[in-house]
Amino acid sequence: MEKKKIAITGLGVFAAAGKDIASFTEALRNGHCAIGPLDLFDVDQFSSKIGAQIRNFDPHCYLSPREAAKLSRADQFGVIAAGQALAESGVCSHYSPYDIGISMGAGAAGMLQAEEWLHQGLNGGKARPSLLRGLLPDRTSTAIAEKYGVGGYQGSITTACSSSATAIGWGADLIASGRLKAAVCGGSDCLSRLTFAGFNSLRVVDPEPCAPFSLGRRGISLGEGAAFLVLEEEEAAKARGAKIHGYVLGYAIAGEAHHMTAPAPDGVDAAQLMKAAMALSGVAVEQIGWVNAHGTATPLNDVVETKAMKLVFGERVGKVPLVSTKALTGHCLGAAGAIEALATVIALRDGFIPSTLSFRGADPECDLDYCHKGMRTSEARLALSNSFAFGGNITTLVLGK
Repeated sequence: MEKKKIAITGLGVFAAAGKDIASFTEALRNGHCAIGPLDLFDVDQFSSKIGAQIRNFDPHCYLSPREAAKLSRADQFGVIAAGQALAESGVCSHYSPYDIGISMGAGAAGMLQAEEWLHQGLNGGKARPSLLRGLLPDRTSTAIAEKYGVGGYQGSITTACSSSATAIGWGADLIASGRLKAAVCGGSDCLSRLTFAGFNSLRVVDPEPCAPFSLGRRGISLGEGAAFLVLEEEEAAKARGAKIHGYVLGYAIAGEAHHMTAPAPDGVDAAQLMKAAMALSGVAVEQIGWVNAHGTATPLNDVVETKAMKLVFGERVGKVPLVSTKALTGHCLGAAGAIEALATVIALRDGFIPSTLSFRGADPECDLDYCHKGMRTSEARLALSNSFAFGGNITTLVLGK
């Protein structure tokens, strides 16, 4: 198959760190941490009581009352972010609806509303069945298609925290193979009692804002939000005068199959994945300027990713910053890969490398350059974005400008 260059012509985000591209970019540049006290549900019983919650959210500012009533919180995030990306790209007015598709990653989906349904029933009230509309993870992509008249391929991927990163890669494949002319790719997820309790039960949630690659880090800070990228073939995008923000040059996915919740401690599989992503993209290791880490701030994950970097970049590893934007956005689970890919595209486009926030001190096992001292300017043209999920579902995207 002829290699086609896949351009990014639309960006959209709705997250705790920013409800549009302008505010998200400002937070990314200036290191505005979105992690703080949670009040979306009762967290009194948990040791950690913080997360990156989207605040001051009134869905009626974005959707009609009728539309909002039919959508879960996660669906609403996805519809808003995808709408931003589609509006900027202009693909809906250029291509047939049947030539535009949706490839998205999802996680807990409408679990928050499903929990409210259960609560109503257990407390003797009349449980509203409408609260279960968004329970299935594919509901968000359906809602996006309905709202914006997208009639092509529609698919949802659920591989935990790598879901939306894989969805971006898959969307690029759909265009490269000629099955679509444009695709809106990304993910959406929202906080819920189930996910918050689950991660707390694993004792991997930090009571303070997460501190990736720092001494004394204790785990993740959960977050919520959505991000989408509109992809199309470069020549077609240029022919219609579209603004190009960057490129998806390739990706690789793998099933590490080491442990349900822990990465293989030697970092070999993660390193092989990054190498495979570059090889499939036709990119040399020496061309990579920096890496947006999975960077969860769990004691094991950060050490493993550091080891993987050394296996990939060898003697050059100290000159390739490894940064984690999760200290700014929180860990947005099914949407994490898309939010981090979006952050990488913005940073490459605008010529900077984001800072890894909340530094607590140097860890001798994490001895690389993590941009702990603040955002810096950069002339890098290529970067990797890693998403290493539970169950060994690991994905690396190769992004460029």
